Amino acid sequence: MIIVLKQGVTDEQIQHVIDHVEGLGFQAHLSRGTYRTIIGVIGDEERLRSEPLSAIPGVASVIPVLPPFKLVSREAHPEETVVDVSGVPVGGGYLAMVAGPCAVESLDQMRRIAEGVKEAGANILRGGAYKPRTSPYSFQGLGKEGLEILRQVGDEFGMPVVTEVTDPRLVEEVSQYADMLQVGARNMQNFVLLKEVGQVDHPVLLKRGMSATVNDWLMSAEYIASKGNSRIVLCERGVRGFDPAMRNLYDVAAVPAAKLLTHLPVIVDPSHATGRPDLIPPCAMAGLAAGADGVHVEVHDQPESAKSDGAQALRPHEYRELMRRLESLAALLHKQIPRPVERA
Repeated sequence: MIIVLKQGVTDEQIQHVIDHVEGLGFQAHLSRGTYRTIIGVIGDEERLRSEPLSAIPGVASVIPVLPPFKLVSREAHPEETVVDVSGVPVGGGYLAMVAGPCAVESLDQMRRIAEGVKEAGANILRGGAYKPRTSPYSFQGLGKEGLEILRQVGDEFGMPVVTEVTDPRLVEEVSQYADMLQVGARNMQNFVLLKEVGQVDHPVLLKRGMSATVNDWLMSAEYIASKGNSRIVLCERGVRGFDPAMRNLYDVAAVPAAKLLTHLPVIVDPSHATGRPDLIPPCAMAGLAAGADGVHVEVHDQPESAKSDGAQALRPHEYRELMRRLESLAALLHKQIPRPVERA
């Protein structure tokens, strides 16, 4: 940690800062420059984070050297983590192709869509059973019935399934059906929920919050990892923007930025990011080219009658065409799209 002192700081103030730091059990190294005087603090930086050092007279700012997210940082784990989702590896050159409808609506609907996305090359099936909606009057999902349908269809087509968990009280129930738990954008900083999913033996898909910085996002991942679960896949899904041309601002630069800081896989969701089917293919390609470890796309065979987010879903034939392009790009990038492991 580095303590930057104010211009004009007195010798007495400098000594007071040094004495304070050493009194906490740390080493202090004074460095006087032409324009700035700084004090380098040697020791366990985590212990210092809770100390109000900036309140000491003469201190201009306190700059941490190490990231606050210890467990998910690349410094702590230089090798890329590969997260296993019931036989489908994600990260380290393996790409997750997650596809399916926003919401599970019926058994027939899920079967039709699962058949289409698997044939196209998807390796993880998605579908929401519990839906956090902006309006309390919108379709909230089928609940447990939706989980049962999703699990049945996943087994029929040999695909692991991911679905959102919206409440800490639902973690145990959702874990009985899903291969992967999704924490949505609205819950990225629901710290009770994060700690709860950190205690289960399931991989977690953590979406970036609508107003979250990359640092906020990684700190939420740290909450999960701090409880023992490091099987985390991060998902960039756009942040709040000012342009009504798109649903959100697709922050593709967040992918390489996050991957420089963390060893966790990072995938992209151009469906929620743009809200426009015509923008999903180029944005999916851009995400993959930027280093993403997979693409998450909403697919519906009858988007005009979908109960949730139909306007941003690709039709199965459109998804099939996108997958052909993603497969070509993956080959160019020397990455693989693994097939799901067939279950007995």
